[in-house]
Amino acid sequence: MSFLGNFTNRYPLLKNRYLITFVIFLVWVMFFDSNNMIRQFEDRNDLFKLKKEKRYYQKEIVSTQKDFTALLTSNSHLERYAREKYQMKKDNEEVWLVIDTTLIKVSK
Repeated sequence: MSFLGNFTNRYPLLKNRYLITFVIFLVWVMFFDSNNMIRQFEDRNDLFKLKKEKRYYQKEIVSTQKDFTALLTSNSHLERYAREKYQMKKDNEEVWLVIDTTLIKVSK
């Protein structure tokens, strides 16, 4: 009882079994449980990224719907879209595609 007695006399909180049980439970939940603290932080980070993607795609849906209604209501918009997107042309026209080429300097 010399070592254990001196140790518990020096730290009387170690005699409280409820405190010891609570500390063991807290350590278990924080590090060893399937929903531990590390996983909670990772899940919260994933949720933030998914909410950001959701806002982006909602904005894209709104802009696509506006473009779609513009295409359905106006023939000029439809013709412009067909020319730009699918390189369509009228029978008596020639289409010239201008491709911007940029020289890239490669350092050795």
